[in-house]
Amino acid sequence: MQHNSLWHTMETADQVAVAAYQQILECAEHAIAEHGSFKLVLAGGSTPEKVYHLLAKANADWAKWFIYYGDERCLPIDHADRNSLAATQAFLEKVAIPNMQIFTIPAELGPEQGAKKYQQVVAAALPFDMVLLGMGEDGHTASLFPGHQHQEDELAHAVYNSPKPPPERVSISAKALSNTQQLIFLITGTNKQEAVKNWRSGQDLPVATISAKNPVDIYIDRDAYNP
Repeated sequence: MQHNSLWHTMETADQVAVAAYQQILECAEHAIAEHGSFKLVLAGGSTPEKVYHLLAKANADWAKWFIYYGDERCLPIDHADRNSLAATQAFLEKVAIPNMQIFTIPAELGPEQGAKKYQQVVAAALPFDMVLLGMGEDGHTASLFPGHQHQEDELAHAVYNSPKPPPERVSISAKALSNTQQLIFLITGTNKQEAVKNWRSGQDLPVATISAKNPVDIYIDRDAYNP
């Protein structure tokens, strides 16, 4: 795994969410002061959703935030299992980020078309200011799964045969997710213990392919981290 990773162990998933929320707001202030905008990549999952509920109540310079997604499921745009719908309901519809600055993955077009269109969005956005990622019990992150092969130089991938439904997805690539000033992993729950051990022992997992130029912050609760 990446040598310059910083592991922050919290007692609960709620504490993980609060710590990530605070770091996001600090990063946003710094990025806006430095270059006038804050480009944030959102993750799907229950722990990031806790972060989004906190952000929905925050005071921030929303007009300068730009929102992207690490991955999306190839489902209708209003489907309950879309990452974009969860983030919109928990966060985005409650703050004043301009709609034209929210870049949803057009995964409803299917993996190939969705990835092709999002590659252009990612190319225009890079480098990101902050990327949020989770990790599955198999060590996957975004929709980058163990055993799947992708062209390394792509900025977004068409994903087929996902081990978790739905089988078709679009994911930003490891290369593009790594091109960020700050990178946060949010890992909670006892079902993550095995993957965490494997990651820390140096196994070849998708999470291990993400490496930003600055130290990676890994916020993890006691349930997930059991050394």
